[in-house]
Amino acid sequence: MVDEVLDAVIISDAVEFVARRGWARLGRRRLIMGGLVAVAIVGLLLSQIFVSSLQSHIAGDRSGDYPPIWERHLVDFVTDDTHSYVLENGSFTGPNGESLWSGTHHFVEFDLPIEEGGAAPNGKVSLAVWIPMVPNGTTVPVIAEFGPYFDESSVSTPGIEEPGTWLGQMIIEQIVPHGFAFAQVSVMGTGRSNHCMDLMGNAEQLGVDAAVTWLGSQEWSNGKVGMIGKSYDGSTPWQGAMFGNEHLATIVPISGLIGVMELMWRNGSSEARAPIMHNGVYGSYGLDGDSEDLQNACPDYIIGPGTGVAAYMWGGEAAGSYWAERYFLDRVLDNYNGSVYLIQGMHDWNVDPHMAVPTINLLYDHGIEAKGLFGQWDHDYPDRPDIMFDRSGVGRGIEAYPEMVRMDWMQDLFEWFTYYLKDEGPKPWLGVEIQSNRGEWRLEERYPMTETTEILWELGSAELAAAGGPNTIPPDANTGPVYETPPLEEALYFGGLPRLHVNVNTMTVGGQIYAILEDCDGASCIHIGHAIMDLRYHAGGTDEQTWAAPFEEITALMEFFPMDVEVPAGHTIRLSLMSTGEDYLPSSASTIVTVNNAGSTLQIDVFDPDTRQYYEVPECTHPVCLENA
Repeated sequence: MVDEVLDAVIISDAVEFVARRGWARLGRRRLIMGGLVAVAIVGLLLSQIFVSSLQSHIAGDRSGDYPPIWERHLVDFVTDDTHSYVLENGSFTGPNGESLWSGTHHFVEFDLPIEEGGAAPNGKVSLAVWIPMVPNGTTVPVIAEFGPYFDESSVSTPGIEEPGTWLGQMIIEQIVPHGFAFAQVSVMGTGRSNHCMDLMGNAEQLGVDAAVTWLGSQEWSNGKVGMIGKSYDGSTPWQGAMFGNEHLATIVPISGLIGVMELMWRNGSSEARAPIMHNGVYGSYGLDGDSEDLQNACPDYIIGPGTGVAAYMWGGEAAGSYWAERYFLDRVLDNYNGSVYLIQGMHDWNVDPHMAVPTINLLYDHGIEAKGLFGQWDHDYPDRPDIMFDRSGVGRGIEAYPEMVRMDWMQDLFEWFTYYLKDEGPKPWLGVEIQSNRGEWRLEERYPMTETTEILWELGSAELAAAGGPNTIPPDANTGPVYETPPLEEALYFGGLPRLHVNVNTMTVGGQIYAILEDCDGASCIHIGHAIMDLRYHAGGTDEQTWAAPFEEITALMEFFPMDVEVPAGHTIRLSLMSTGEDYLPSSASTIVTVNNAGSTLQIDVFDPDTRQYYEVPECTHPVCLENA
């Protein structure tokens, strides 16, 4: 069970909680499981809530504070707009009482190592800050977004002094009035920052660290900086955290990268964009026809494309340290002294959820205070009802809509920043809010979660029978063996990182396997998970393997991308194997792969939902939500 659930709720409140929420949860689960004994479940829920209430009551009284996560659905949030709102307005404004105003531009100068080329040794970071009008002598913490998009005409983004419509405007209007400053920062080689576009390399990292120090050292600053952003802007917080900078108190990475190679390669298998990511995708940033364009003659800018192609050909780093320089997580775990609020879409096909899972558990294991918010959205913020709906298809999150829309998210951010940047308010709940593919939200202490039972099905057995297709996987994307369970006698709940250990022979040293898991109701199936592996890396990780093809059998130790799944009773689970699939290139060492069923297993970690703490979220009443509830 999750510790400190229903913080400081007395026994009588727990009874009322069951009356309000236990039956609502039961009603939804009836649709999935059917035939449950209501009295037994309510009794179990009562016992769980009584225990957790007593535990949390002993831990301390939160009366008068903002409602905890599991009671926010009872609060009158704004739920009909295109994004979420805080519960209370702050009193501070910008110049002339404005709630939204232009930022003040600054350059931060720092020393660049000569070997970085380009503008070295004269690094210069461009940033803008928004500071509310506060009484003399009052200092404020800084919330900052670092990224490559400000002042970039090629992607039609505003100047750095203009609040970003995707995030900056919301923070300035809603959180800054509570006594915070906000900053937008251009990474090296973009906007008005000098040097070359380093694609998250050393020069960019040093620029991030210099800007954090500047923001935390100003006379108006209380010395604490928080970094937030999505995608590229969600990767820069990990870069900032590598240095152990005394000013960086918290980071909020939203679908960000823990490493560049980890984004584009999975066990040696390459995404389609991977070979061209450096120059082909971001190479034009910072090129605006002026004299500073010559600064793009940086070593990594030159070797980037070749490194990408080499990684596709051989699955790893052929020479040098290009990828090692761009791996952040190890240095974060070693050096960072702040907190992490990690946000990830479980259906994100741009930045896959393996960036967050099991990263969240590594943070816990290293003593870093962290929270996870993992919903069934795509490459999105957690509170955008119209965008979420547009990006959610069948088997791509729509089954969890509109419950995925978190209209309490800005309040969550406000409470997080208040505690970690101002040392005020209650400590946020530290654990993982995880949403299943059917829309249910629950609390877990870790993710992948504890207190699960491993189920192991052998390929071709009665539990996972051969259901068509040859036992060979040719070097194309369309054919291969298919396996399927009998109709489930009861609903199955599982999540985390399912494994597929498949024994194969190959015609030559090479080959690739793409595996898809589906939830099928007759002929209708929805995607629930996928995995991929270049067999030259069949042991997993980054070490290339050799074997005596075609005579030697090898075992591909595949791991699925993170998932959280409810499969209803009467449905089946289907496993399909092929050579490649969505988003991925064929192997550069393609060959025929023969699957040997004996000893090959699919392994999933199941749990009993009655041992978990489920909760409701504020109902989204945006027109798109209401139309598609």
